[in-house]
Amino acid sequence: MTDVARIRSARFREQRESDWLALETLVQKAERGAAAKLSFKEARDLSRLYRSTATSLSVARDISMDKALLAYLEALVARAYIAVYAPQESLAGVVTRFFASSAPQAMRRSWVGVLLGFVAMALGGIIAYALFMQDESWFYTFMPMEMAGGRHPGASTESLREVIFDNGEGAIGGLSFFAAFLFSHNTRIAIFAFSLGIFACVPSFFLTLYQGLTLGAFYALHDSRDLGYEVFGWLSIHGVTELSAIIIASGGGFMLGLAFLFPGEMRRRDAIRAASKDAMKLALIAAIMLFVAGLLEGFGRQLVQDTEMRLVIGWGIGALWAGWFLLAGWERR
Repeated sequence: MTDVARIRSARFREQRESDWLALETLVQKAERGAAAKLSFKEARDLSRLYRSTATSLSVARDISMDKALLAYLEALVARAYIAVYAPQESLAGVVTRFFASSAPQAMRRSWVGVLLGFVAMALGGIIAYALFMQDESWFYTFMPMEMAGGRHPGASTESLREVIFDNGEGAIGGLSFFAAFLFSHNTRIAIFAFSLGIFACVPSFFLTLYQGLTLGAFYALHDSRDLGYEVFGWLSIHGVTELSAIIIASGGGFMLGLAFLFPGEMRRRDAIRAASKDAMKLALIAAIMLFVAGLLEGFGRQLVQDTEMRLVIGWGIGALWAGWFLLAGWERR
């Protein structure tokens, strides 16, 4: 570097170095996790000094300042950019905000998709129940044998009752295996119902309908043996949460499909991108609910043998979910 260039670089630095040092002090404070504690003046100065330092970096590049100065300014501007524009929220804050506001708000905004998921499952249940009552052979059409766990129209009423209430060690082991299989099956249904919804809603609808057909056939078998109330309690302890999770996951898929079908004034790509924000939150909600349902299915359903207690647990937890979705996250005006 020539003497003229060195003099020019020294003058350039002398005129602006105080702003750079002030910016570096504020950036260091933000990097220590104290960004939320910056005063209004400090936050305003951080933004102003960032812009002026970015301008200094641009000028320094144009007039070919020394490499050490350029490296310092580039690093300082990069750090300041993160301090100004990066989200100043901890992981705990993100999780808290998700449960306190963003998740229930997404549920309420996506009520159309969730309603479609409920209609699809309820329709499947009604169809399977009606067909079974006309002809029991429909059971084999709707219920895969690996899911039936030995329950079929040829089984005796007593054997069906024993599966619901037998609290022997062997029964619990068998039920635990069946519960694990059923949980993994329902989880796959939820994943596919969500991920395939973008294809004009059709795959999500039929997957959710299929889940309803399976449920309807299973319930109809027991109801035909006067065990409808008992199996309703047996299913409720985990099914209220698990089936709701499938409906919510399919609701997220329906929202993507509806954005594809009816983008409105937006481009279809932009409409899907906008809908995906709430849809992903619904997918996270469904994952949380499936985890809870897995615990209830693996332990509570086998350990709790009283039908009324099963109903209280299942629908009580369901009421908690509903309270979260309906009551949380309302902004105060």
